[in-house]
Amino acid sequence: MITFQETSDKFAVIETLYRFAAGLDLRDNDLLASAFATDATSDFRPAGKKAGFEYPVLEGRENIVAALMGSLSQIDTTYSVSNPRVTIDGDKAVLDALVEAQHVPSSDHTRHYLMKNRYDVELVRQGEVWVIQIVTIDNIWRTGDPGVLTGI
Repeated sequence: MITFQETSDKFAVIETLYRFAAGLDLRDNDLLASAFATDATSDFRPAGKKAGFEYPVLEGRENIVAALMGSLSQIDTTYSVSNPRVTIDGDKAVLDALVEAQHVPSSDHTRHYLMKNRYDVELVRQGEVWVIQIVTIDNIWRTGDPGVLTGI
């Protein structure tokens, strides 16, 4: 039988990925930062490789937020999270979810780049909140102009 605490924790874990997505869409540094542990790691290399570009592994919450906000500063985004599956073991959790990420240049909404990615996320509980420790992003499919992401 699933307990109320397990249900509550699973929702809180999923909500962490919602904070990540909303932080990007709203260009809210604080909201985005609230989704990550101080020593978090973000690995977009699997998705980037499939899309034809290199993106380094990002280490540390401040670096992750700065890199994401910088690379998306001229792009309007809409992130949608679906199919989350959560496993919790004490103060650690694993989340697998699909994230659809629409990217449109702020100055030209006639162009777009849409990606459907699989997020494999390891999280830790810090006090009353869950935060991302490691996120690895792999691409399932993509469509549109990849130049939108590379600034071409």
